[in-house]
Amino acid sequence: MNHPVKIKNALVSVYYKDNLAPLVQLLNKYDVTFYSTGGTEAFIREQGVDVVPVEDLTSYPSILGGRVKTLHPKVFGGILARRPLAGDQEQLAQYEIPEIDLVIVDLYPFEETVASGAAAQDIIEKIDIGGISLIRAAAKNFNDVVIISSKNDYTELEQILASQEGQTTLEQRKEFAKRAFNTSSHYDTAIFNYFNQENPLPVFKQSVQQAQTLRYGENPHQKGVFYGDLDAMFDKLNGKELSYNNLVDVDAAVAIIDEFTEPTFAILKHTNACGVASRPTVKQAWIDALACDPVSAFGGVLITNGEIDKETAEEINNLFFEVLIAPSYSAEALEILTAKKNRIILVRKEVALPTAQFKTLLNGVILQDKDNTVEGPELMTSVTNVQPTDEQLKDLYFANKIVKHTKSNTIVFAKNGTLIASGVGQTSRVDALKQAIEKAHAFGFDIKGSVMASDAFFPFPDCVEIAGEAGVVAVLQPGGSIKDQLSIDMANEKGVAMVTTGVRHFKH
Repeated sequence: MNHPVKIKNALVSVYYKDNLAPLVQLLNKYDVTFYSTGGTEAFIREQGVDVVPVEDLTSYPSILGGRVKTLHPKVFGGILARRPLAGDQEQLAQYEIPEIDLVIVDLYPFEETVASGAAAQDIIEKIDIGGISLIRAAAKNFNDVVIISSKNDYTELEQILASQEGQTTLEQRKEFAKRAFNTSSHYDTAIFNYFNQENPLPVFKQSVQQAQTLRYGENPHQKGVFYGDLDAMFDKLNGKELSYNNLVDVDAAVAIIDEFTEPTFAILKHTNACGVASRPTVKQAWIDALACDPVSAFGGVLITNGEIDKETAEEINNLFFEVLIAPSYSAEALEILTAKKNRIILVRKEVALPTAQFKTLLNGVILQDKDNTVEGPELMTSVTNVQPTDEQLKDLYFANKIVKHTKSNTIVFAKNGTLIASGVGQTSRVDALKQAIEKAHAFGFDIKGSVMASDAFFPFPDCVEIAGEAGVVAVLQPGGSIKDQLSIDMANEKGVAMVTTGVRHFKH
């Protein structure tokens, strides 16, 4: 049923007044009576439009420093009254309550105030009471009332009213009500999460307002949507839209590159690093990262923490890749890299990242803190007769950063600030080790003199034995197995240095 409603009376009380003036002028053209408060009342008068102060309607002034302005039966009665019900109409007449057909209300900027680092009392004062109540009331009574809860909807309502001579349909009012409940639920979620930081209740609440429909999910038969603000994190300079799989790989790429401060290049495929190198220059880091596994690098996601210049771009241009991420590019580099239209070229911007991770699982959600720990040399405990050298400790730290971001079970070989090879996602650690050895040999790397990192402890000495015989000189593992001593004894037998960290880095 269409059920058109012509707007006669409007309550307008907003924090943001952008693009409100044309809507006010249009409503005035249709002889709408305005009720308003404070700054919005003054704004409407500035447009040359008459307005009734809410105080005149309620016969009560704004009190308690503005905390109570609209919370009154004459306001909420006019919004919530059911037009077809004779009893409601009789009470409107008895108490001289006007039907309010349009409510335009937004909310105090609570999230923005929290993000600004404001004092606790300032944050509390930005918890809207009247506004949220008006929004809920008008949205509940969408059968007869239009609710506009965001400045983003001013223009759309203006267009609807202009084309329908001041009327709205039931379908349009229901759509605005849906948006209003999104506004109110998001607002309450933000407030709850602010209060739930200390001694948190075991409750999972998330609300993300931005969304981007993806071409598809992991596979073409799956739908995919990204909820978040990609524009806040990246400037896209070239290429097609990011896919679901691109985004998963980009997330992994950002996580691993953030472990490094020196010029570093990382190449990822299916969230695992297939090439990482730290060098004095970004160009040399790229060359050495690519050498690790040029086969897997094909079609990968590339990321660096330094500017890409012309010479580096010329080297990268020889490879087919999906996504390239850097903090900046020279003009000459961009000219080279954007020559192929499908390449996705991203500039990464500084933005705070979440400190927790969650995903759906079974019939619920699991949440955890991000793994923000990586153990440097000062947190490595030597447990063998042979002590690691300073250079070996440096390589062990480098390898530990990579193993932390690689699918378990995993083994990583590194030498001179370069990923030599890794065995990833295997069902046994021995298989991961053998895979890493095979890959290192396949691409011409000499394992002798390299270091090895494991994401978890060795339950048996076999991995240490195989690594020692392959030429590994130092091993990093968390330790903690009841059979740790067997692995330590094997390291001593093979003349290999071993350090433990006490921290496991499973990545499932």
